[in-house]
Formats: sequence, structure tokens, C-alpha cells
Amino acid sequence: MLKGFLTVGGWTMLSRILGLVRDQLLAAFMGAGAMQDAYQVAFRLPNMFRRLFGEGAFNAAFVPLFSSALTTDGEERARTMARQVFGVLLSWLVILCVLGEIFMPGILRVIAPGFSENSDRYDLAVTLSRITFPYLVLICAAALVSGVLNGLHRFSMAAAAYLSFNIVGIAAVLFATPFMPSVAHAAAWGVTLSGFVQLGLLMLAARRAGFDLTPLPPRITPQIRLLGRRMLPGLIGSGVTQINLTIDTIIATLLPAGSVSLMYFADRLNQLPLGVLGAAAGTTLLPVLTRHLAADDQEAAHATQNKALDYVLMLTLPAMAGLLVLATPIMQFLFAHGSFTLHEAALSAQSLRAYALGLPAFVLIKVLSPAFFARGDTSTPVKIGFFTLTVNLILNLLLMKPLVHVGPPLASSLAAILNVCILSSLLIRRDALRPEASTFGRLGLMAAASVVMALALCGLNSFLPMPTQHVTLWLGVLLTIEVPLGGLLYLLGLQVFGVLDLASALASMRQRLNRRRKKA
Repeated sequence: MLKGFLTVGGWTMLSRILGLVRDQLLAAFMGAGAMQDAYQVAFRLPNMFRRLFGEGAFNAAFVPLFSSALTTDGEERARTMARQVFGVLLSWLVILCVLGEIFMPGILRVIAPGFSENSDRYDLAVTLSRITFPYLVLICAAALVSGVLNGLHRFSMAAAAYLSFNIVGIAAVLFATPFMPSVAHAAAWGVTLSGFVQLGLLMLAARRAGFDLTPLPPRITPQIRLLGRRMLPGLIGSGVTQINLTIDTIIATLLPAGSVSLMYFADRLNQLPLGVLGAAAGTTLLPVLTRHLAADDQEAAHATQNKALDYVLMLTLPAMAGLLVLATPIMQFLFAHGSFTLHEAALSAQSLRAYALGLPAFVLIKVLSPAFFARGDTSTPVKIGFFTLTVNLILNLLLMKPLVHVGPPLASSLAAILNVCILSSLLIRRDALRPEASTFGRLGLMAAASVVMALALCGLNSFLPMPTQHVTLWLGVLLTIEVPLGGLLYLLGLQVFGVLDLASALASMRQRLNRRRKKA
């Protein structure tokens, strides 16, 4: 599982880095105003489908069914099932897309109620949404092909294809803008074009793996009915984080202009560790758990779950602490260029801190949900999802006025923490999660090492005043020093507290590198 975790995590990290470059271009060209708000709302709806399907409900329901069919019925039956699902999925998505294009003005009044007060921003959002909406057809189809590749344990090909989203997006902003009414139009067309590229690359990868996935005419079979029963409730259960973020966007449209943009760029930076760790853990954990449970190997399933929890907490706790301390210099260094000012970056950093408080919880939802899905239970996460969605909405309404652009991110973080508490307690009660005796002790020591790192960075920042000139250069130097220093302090803290043996870890890494060199 660790190999698959690192493979998916590595490709996802590269994709997130390219995503930061794309977001830097969007910030530099559009700043944090009405045009940026309109584009971000236009992108939110298809992007939510991407995350729900690519990293959530569809993957959670389809991969176990496909893996079981592959194991029990053979490759040919599994391929036929996948092609049948593909045909039904495409038919449903095309109908949904056509309806979305027709009724887009009404949809925008629901997901962006604040835009109706400004006709120009509303009209632009409708136009951009109609451009980006076909992306949901393409990316959901790509999710099916990716699920097949994951079921075949070809994680690298499935993860690498998603790089094209940011590559095409960057190219669209840089080269298509002169031929479009605005940079927002160019970026919107880049979204849809990237969907064609991603789906094409994944279909090619599946063909090379010996799996022809040409969709069959739509026909409702017993397996498709089972997939639907498992998938529909999982849209809330596994995608509650994304739905919470969509609620944040709805609330943000009711706030002053630019709030949507400030929260978007904060979320994008928070998505760097969240996407890398959450997507990697969720993607690799589900098929492994399914295989262990199919073999009735409960001990192996529990050990796998505990390893996943240990991996993600060891990495997300210092990431949370680092973002809390370094949010302002990071946001200013990355985004305070062109039309995006230092002040706007500092405001966005406030939203980032609120998101960072829930970072471990956001990732743990991705790790705990597969324990339900692998056992064929998608109803429990949906019940928890409905409850936490309600809590998130209530918190949003309570916090939006006093905290403005900080309120919705803080509401999402608190809702995610509550979600994790309920998921973990139910899994423990059902004996589907057995934390080892040392787990809670290790968690406390990891948290202590993170706090020591954060305090050291705070102390260093207090002695380094912000210059009035060459601010970007200074911030780059500062982060070049503080980020590696923080990582080193955290590793030393783990060593001192006995959580990690650095010498053994380095020796293990050398052995793996040597084995790879010999194979090459």
C-alpha cells in the first residue's frame, strides 16, 4: 500500500504544484474582484463533480465492485461490466449537461445568490458556467476509466493523466487570452479542453493495459443497480468536504466583492497537502481494504487502516502548524503579483488559517470513509454527511457577518472535525477500526513536535521585520529558510520523542533506491 500511496501522492504533488502556477496566473491577471469571483463560481460546479466523482462517491462504489468482479468473475466479465457502466454513465451525464446549459441562469441564482445584485457579474458568471459545464461529463467519464486503472493497480497512469488539467489551463491563460473577450473566458475554455485531454489520455492508458472500455449501449443491469444504490448516498458521505466548500462559496457571494476569490486562493493552498495526502490515501486504501476483507483477513484490514492513519497524521499535523504560522508570507509570496495586492494576499491568509485548522480532519475523512465503503456500507457516511452539512450551514450563517471571509472556512473546518469524531467512533464501535495502544501516544507526540516547530518559527519571525522595498524577494528568502528549517525541526522532534528513527528510515530509503537501480 505504501508504494501506491507514494506513487499517487507524487503525481498529485506535481499536479498541485502546476495548479499553484495556474492560480498565480489567475491572480496576477484578474486580482480579487468581480471577474475573478465570476470565474471561480463558474468553475466551482464542474470542479465539485470532479472531486465528488474522481475522489469520492463514484470511485468508492465502483472500485470495490470492479475489483470483486475481476477477482471472482475474471477479466472479461469485469471489462463488460465496466463498459456497461460507462454507457449508462455517459447517457446520464449528457442529459444532465444539456439541462444544466438550459437552466444555468436559475442554477447560478442558487449557488451564487449574491451575484444577482450585480447584473454584469451575474451575466459573466452565467456565460463562463456554460463554457465550463461540459467538463463534468468529461471528468466523470475519466473517473470511471481511472477507477478501472486503480482496480488493476496501475495507480501511476491514473494519477499522471490529471496533470493535463493544469497544463492545459496554464497554456489557455497564457496563449488564448489575446483571442478571447477576457482572461476569464480563456481560463474557462481551458477547463473544458483539459477534460478532453484527460479522458483521451486515460482511455489510451486503459487500451495499453489491455482493457478496451468502449461504452456499450445503456442498459440497467443488476450490477448497475447495485452501483447506483451504493453511489448515490456516497455523494454526500464521501463528498461532504466538497459540499461544505460549496456552501462556503454560496455564503461568500453574499459577502463583499472579492470574498469568493480570497477564499478560493486560500483553499487552493490548503488543497496542496489535502489533495496529495487525502487523494493518495483514499485512492490506494480502498482497493487494498476491499481485497483484505474479500479474503476475510480482518487483521490485515485493521493493520492497513492503522498504517494509513499514522502516515497521514504524521504529515498533516506539521502541515497544519506550518500553515498557521506562515500563512501570510506564503500567500504574499505566491499571489501578490500583478492585480493581486499584498493586502489582498494578507486577507486571503486569514482564510487559509481557518482552513488549516481543519486540515487533519479533511484528510482523515478520506482515510476513514473507505472503511465503510469497503464493507459495502454507504448509508452511514451519508447520514453523518447530512448532519455535518446542517452544522456547517448553521455555523456559516452565524460566522459570516462577524468574521466575513474567515467565517465560511472556519465553519467548514469545525464541521470536518465533527465529521471525523463521529466516523471514528462508529468504526471503533463496529470493530471496523482498532487503534493500537500506542496510536494515541504517537499522535500526542506528533502534535507536540508540531507545536515545537511552530513556536520556533514564530520566534524567528518576531526577529525578522518586513522590509518596505523588494518585499517579494525578501519573502522568498524568508520561506526558503523557514520551510526547510521547520521540516528539520519537526523531524528532530519526532526523533527526540521516539516517534521516528531517522537512521532506520534513511537506511530503508537507501535500500529501496538500491533495489530500483538494480531493476533499472
